[in-house]
Amino acid sequence: MKLRQLSLRIRIFISMILLVLIASILIAAVTLYQYKEQTDEYNRGRLDRKEESVKAAINFWLNSSQNSYPLVTEKLAAIFKDKIYEISDIEKLEINIYNLEGEIIKSSHSGFVKSDAPDVLSDTILKNIANNYEHHYINEKTLKGNDFQSSYSYITDNKFKAIGILNLQYVQDNTMQDKDLEEFLVRMGFVYLLMFVIAIGLAYFISSYITRNIKAITDKMKQTSLTKRNEKIILDYASAEIFTLVNAYNNMVNELEESAVKLAKGEREQAWREMAKQVAHEIKNPLTPMRLTVQSFQRKFDATDPKINDKINEYSKTLIQQIDTMSSIASAFSDFAKMPTQKCEELNVVEVVKYSIDIFSEDYISYFPQKEFIIAELDKTQLIRIMTNLVKNATHALDEIENKKIEVSVKEDNGNVIIKVADNGKGISNEDKERVFEPKFTTKSSGMGLGLPMIKNIVETYNGTITFTTQLNKGTVFKIVLPKKITI
Repeated sequence: MKLRQLSLRIRIFISMILLVLIASILIAAVTLYQYKEQTDEYNRGRLDRKEESVKAAINFWLNSSQNSYPLVTEKLAAIFKDKIYEISDIEKLEINIYNLEGEIIKSSHSGFVKSDAPDVLSDTILKNIANNYEHHYINEKTLKGNDFQSSYSYITDNKFKAIGILNLQYVQDNTMQDKDLEEFLVRMGFVYLLMFVIAIGLAYFISSYITRNIKAITDKMKQTSLTKRNEKIILDYASAEIFTLVNAYNNMVNELEESAVKLAKGEREQAWREMAKQVAHEIKNPLTPMRLTVQSFQRKFDATDPKINDKINEYSKTLIQQIDTMSSIASAFSDFAKMPTQKCEELNVVEVVKYSIDIFSEDYISYFPQKEFIIAELDKTQLIRIMTNLVKNATHALDEIENKKIEVSVKEDNGNVIIKVADNGKGISNEDKERVFEPKFTTKSSGMGLGLPMIKNIVETYNGTITFTTQLNKGTVFKIVLPKKITI
């Protein structure tokens, strides 16, 4: 997962842990570097002190009354014949004396193991001694895991004339320092581990605290909807940036509520306008023939006509038919506008559905119940209304179809009643699928398009569902799922 895809809380947590970890590594590195510098400084100082002590002992011996040899290069071996061992034992280091050409003439080293000091000094060492202002040169090297420091300086007579070269072989013994460093690193490791654990806890707490208000705002935003009342965010303690965000959200909620009210009002007004247009249109349809009938009766009325009674009956029949049409229109709109009044009772769904189908005389309607009795708490009138509307729509879908077929099935499954009405009609086009349950939508030449919306209204009142599947020129299947027991 990319870093920018992580949540803000995780990024803050990781950043704080990395900060503590990097700081710990830097402190450890600085500590080791400081230890190395102090150790090197200690060894250099120790070598300087030993060198001063050795040179003081050598100068004292050269000018003492016990030395009977002249202070010349050729006599250095005899001068320090035994004294070099005494000085070496006192200072605990190896002492070598060279002539001015760099050839060794006396050494305190003894034993079978060969000394690391060279028998002949290189030109580089000789030049460094000669060119140095203090005629002093230190060479550092590592042999067999041990650090060596070799100090080279002139041995002078009482007139400060060089008569030889003094070499001190100093082995750096850092055992105590290394042990102290190891103990220090162990203690510091435990401290770092404790700090790291504490840092993890603090990072988790701080990151959660920082992002808590943001998470609260995010949760509220996720719940924001135009179709319900949205709650405002109230925070007691938060940063200025969070307060700015909260105020922006609360202002948005206010504007959203105002927009929702305006939208709902506009939708209601639009719905009523559309409904008024539809009612006016449907009522005008029967009014026209009624007007023509009355006008024709007025022109052709003749009281002396022997068939006047038959004509009056015919005119009256025509008016009554149109009045009945207007009444059915009013009833349809009334049924659609009002919520269905439920009168729940235990009834045999199989029997009620069969009764609804028997109303139709078409012989291509088949009924397939799963069993003889499926008891559910439903309103019988509304169930009959659902079935008659679905079967009627199915028969209209079979116009111009040769081998007509409608199959109605009823079964129960997991506490629900499932009713299916299938036909092999022309199907529903993709353009009409989304509008099937819209009021006033119909594909028939007659009708008001209120049947399926009314069914959907009834089914959803029972906490049920109505769905359909369709294929062009193959047919459509409507499926209704109703709970056997409902809570009203």
